Amino acid sequence: MSGSVAGGARFERLDVLRAVAIVWMAGFHLCFDLNLYGLMPPQNFYRDPFWLHQRTAIVSLFLFCAGLAQAVALQAEAGTPMGAPRLADRFTRRFWRRWAQVAGCAVLVSLGSALMFPRSWISFGVLHGIAVMLILLRFAAPLGAWLWPLGAVAWALPKLVQHPFFNQPFAHWTGLVTRKPVTEDWVPVLPWLGVMLWGLAAGQWLLANRREWLAGGVPRAATPLALLGRWPLTFYMLHQPVFLGAILGGRWLGAW
Repeated sequence: MSGSVAGGARFERLDVLRAVAIVWMAGFHLCFDLNLYGLMPPQNFYRDPFWLHQRTAIVSLFLFCAGLAQAVALQAEAGTPMGAPRLADRFTRRFWRRWAQVAGCAVLVSLGSALMFPRSWISFGVLHGIAVMLILLRFAAPLGAWLWPLGAVAWALPKLVQHPFFNQPFAHWTGLVTRKPVTEDWVPVLPWLGVMLWGLAAGQWLLANRREWLAGGVPRAATPLALLGRWPLTFYMLHQPVFLGAILGGRWLGAW
């Protein structure tokens, strides 16, 4: 979820794209919260295609941006679009520091969701998925153009391979289940690794052939989005407490 800096320069267009994803996500979560507390016409976020398709699009854009950002980060760390040739050089101290932040926040999300939704708490949501997939992307980075078909395989695999064994809670993370687990957020490695691989592949190609598409400037009107896109993890962790605090505070004050 990092990697918008290479050679000291911001990749502001990537920041803007990432900001679009997190703003869309925030709007989705705000509607979910308002619905949860009966402050909007009743909606079914678990079955209505309008909300389900939005969730798929938001997660896809979010993870694609994460893949793009890894391409930028690998170039910054190794000086080549595909990253360092040696495995040890792909797992730098900078990488592990950022990975620990993502993994730590994933644990906090699980704990917070267990308080709000004890029967459907988040055991493997988007941050859990990203933490695992970041490591897998570092292994896959040198594959170059092979990342495209590898991503397609990852995306298709859960549709082709399913087994009741993976319905066990300890195996939900694979995505090879025959029924979706009861949880408020579920982003298993398969098929979503495919989206991050495509993002990584696209990032490598752009850095090698159309660098200006990522590194070019943005209109002044988009500057706030570029700034917001620098802090995706911070925004992700803070937006729900702010929304819920406002809703519960408003109820306590009798505003609604």
